[in-house]
Amino acid sequence: MSADPLLDETIDPAGLAAEEDAHEGGRPDDRVDDERHDEENRLKPEYLRAVRTALEEDRRGELYELVEPLHPADVADLLELLDNDQRAELTIAISDLMTSEVVAELNDWVREEMMEGMPAEAVALIAEQLETDDAVQMIEDMGADEREAVLAEMDAEDRAAIESALSYPEETAGRLMSREFVAVPEHFTVGDLIDYLRVHGTLLGDFFEVFVVDEAHHPVGTCALSWILTTPRQVALTDVMKRDQTVIPVLMDQEEVALMFQKYALISAAVIDSTGRLVGQMTVDDVVHIISEEAGEDALLMSGAGDGDINEPIREAYSARVRWLIANLGTALVASLIIAMFGAAIEQLVALAVLMPIVASIGGNAGTQTMAVTVRAIATNQLTRSNTRRILLREMRVAVLNGMTIAVLIGLATGAIFSPMLGGVIALAMVINVVIAGLAGVLVPVIFDRLDQDPAVASSVFVTMITDSMGFFAFLGLAVASGIVGS
Repeated sequence: MSADPLLDETIDPAGLAAEEDAHEGGRPDDRVDDERHDEENRLKPEYLRAVRTALEEDRRGELYELVEPLHPADVADLLELLDNDQRAELTIAISDLMTSEVVAELNDWVREEMMEGMPAEAVALIAEQLETDDAVQMIEDMGADEREAVLAEMDAEDRAAIESALSYPEETAGRLMSREFVAVPEHFTVGDLIDYLRVHGTLLGDFFEVFVVDEAHHPVGTCALSWILTTPRQVALTDVMKRDQTVIPVLMDQEEVALMFQKYALISAAVIDSTGRLVGQMTVDDVVHIISEEAGEDALLMSGAGDGDINEPIREAYSARVRWLIANLGTALVASLIIAMFGAAIEQLVALAVLMPIVASIGGNAGTQTMAVTVRAIATNQLTRSNTRRILLREMRVAVLNGMTIAVLIGLATGAIFSPMLGGVIALAMVINVVIAGLAGVLVPVIFDRLDQDPAVASSVFVTMITDSMGFFAFLGLAVASGIVGS
């Protein structure tokens, strides 16, 4: 058997290191540096002051020397920490350092703002250097006219790829997938694949696995790079490939994609169109961004804070937040009307007014706890139609235990300070309110989900309304019914 030419090559570690340094511009990775970074790998305040001073005094040479050693991700962080005017000045001063890697790491709002001030040909040049998914992310938020101007400046191949991606709905696999992947026919041997990679390596970019396709370009298996490098050349790919693979439909929502990667521990996965043809791939680095985005998005939606980005324009931040505050104002009026119904009782016993906020606060917190658990369970597919009843009964048992515990504590305290009868009333009201809070915390998000609405968006407003209203009604109603005060 002839020797594998791959094994005949002498590997020189020093040569590899030199080649890597040349590829990286001959400078070390300075992401962890005592002069510029603190112990948590954040840019130091004194470093930022030095950059701002150099900008204000227009010392371009010094400014370049300060920024040049930074990793692209740190350059992006630096731009985000500066004011709008300073960002523009810094971009001009370090124009050759503003690589596609820096642009890809920028916050969406900051990137959009910077792109607006750049000519179309400059934006097109950056987009052509990015992977398709990153280029799409950069271009998709532009206005229609700006987008067309940028696309007109791009190469036909890159423009076609981006236009194809933009044709898919937002937050789907088709919009987010990378079109740079390695696919080879199933008749290849390992040796054929190695030769193919050597010839076309410069055009392939980074990849983790090779997709094996049939004549119709349908994926039939995958080969990990480790298998390829440790298998003799003459072995057929069909004998070494993994046939059982997870494929992602092109219209699958990004949240479902992330769940599939998590469930099956994927590094990459093939994306197929409606006919089953391989059209792209999703990789774990894309999914990490999706997971981070979705986790933060749900938390912000439950609070009604919109995107919650500190770089978000004030007008957008105001618009996103004020509408939920107005909705909350409307729901708060419901609780106020219930209080008004028992106005006479409250006038007779001031202690009722003192204790009412406690009932509302505990009920609201209990509802928020249950709602947070439910929304997360829905988002991670842990709560489905098949187990809704079981989850509801579980949360009700937890609510009963929580309610009884809090009831004993608040009942004893109220009995000691005011009267035993009032202690018993608030204890019973507390049990009722916490149980109702548990019920609302599950049912409200589930109902929104059944109506094909995001349960994180409006659940908090309605859960708060229910807990406040029912808490006041239970407490004041029991006080009247017990005879402590007249109606």
